Amino acid sequence: MRFNAATCVRGGRKLFEGLDLTLEAGEALLVTGHNGCGKSSLLRLAAGLLRPTSGAVKCDDLALADDALALDRELALNRALGFWAKLDGSSAIEALDAMGLTPLADVPVRFLSTGQARRARLARVMASGAPLWLLDEPANGLDSDGLARLNSAIAEHRSAGGAVLAASHGALAGEWRTLDLIS
Repeated sequence: MRFNAATCVRGGRKLFEGLDLTLEAGEALLVTGHNGCGKSSLLRLAAGLLRPTSGAVKCDDLALADDALALDRELALNRALGFWAKLDGSSAIEALDAMGLTPLADVPVRFLSTGQARRARLARVMASGAPLWLLDEPANGLDSDGLARLNSAIAEHRSAGGAVLAASHGALAGEWRTLDLIS
């Protein structure tokens, strides 16, 4: 992933300007800052959902976990995750297990609690097989078990050569480079 002199303007307000950053295989970058400073916008630029006002952003083969569940609410969780896994040839079963969701595999997505839905979002990213994970406030709504599973999944992903770009108000386990956005 590469940002070359990227500038982001949202709602007529400049969030950041001339941002240069690179994220290589196995690396993790934690973006911090107060509400509204541009953390989520930076992730959306990386995901290709926004375009920089100036400069360039290049990211390939990524998966985004943000507020959007991106799972068919009418399907059982294992089938909903299976849709994403099939697209990329990975395993929904492993992602369900890693996030402690195996007992809920046959439950329709619409019946998941807030914390279970957060775990399902993260499992969707894991099931994608994407080498770059974009995680927007990934610890929100997780209990201590969910947080431990998230940290373990991130560590495993990185040790396998994956990269993680996360935006969060709180710390995540492991070693992270940090970028504090100030607006």
